[in-house]
Amino acid sequence: MTRGQGPEPRYFEACKSAFWQEVFRYELEYLVQHLQGCREVLSVGCGPATIEAELVRHGFRVTGLDVSSEALSRAPDTVRTVLARAEEMPFPPDTFDAVIYVASLQFVADYARALEKTVPVLRPGGRLILMLLNPASKFFQKKQGEPGSYVAGIRHTDLKAMKNAAARYFSVRSEYFLGIEGDAISREADREHAALYVILGTR
Repeated sequence: MTRGQGPEPRYFEACKSAFWQEVFRYELEYLVQHLQGCREVLSVGCGPATIEAELVRHGFRVTGLDVSSEALSRAPDTVRTVLARAEEMPFPPDTFDAVIYVASLQFVADYARALEKTVPVLRPGGRLILMLLNPASKFFQKKQGEPGSYVAGIRHTDLKAMKNAAARYFSVRSEYFLGIEGDAISREADREHAALYVILGTR
């Protein structure tokens, strides 16, 4: 969930902490559950592909796209990586069964364009999973006040507008996910405590 921070050394170190490893575990379980029946998965804004590598272990064929060559250089060989902008999406039509954005779409300059470009690379009936940072959560507000926090780089916080943008191309539903209070993490959460707002779409 920290991948929006960028390819700074402290970001890569943060990924190794026990807290973030637990966050990744919850996110991974959620993704595996909602990717059942999919084979080819594209992760946009994958960073060093920490979660993506685990998806491969669960039997998915994963391609990771990112704008940072440094981040992609740290990705494991099991994940195919592509250096490109989300607004470009350099793949043939009908390539993937699912496209996921794990805490990355809010850091994309033109998220509406990225969503538009997502549509053709998905096969008919393909799935979209947008894991968005929840600005209403205490976790987000705490991170926002920390010097050097990845949250400082966020470009988009209007979740309703982002859901409406996705609804132009997908049948969508949404839910709050990943409660974080201090070091305590839980799957279920309300708007105030959920670190993530997830939009699930079907083409």
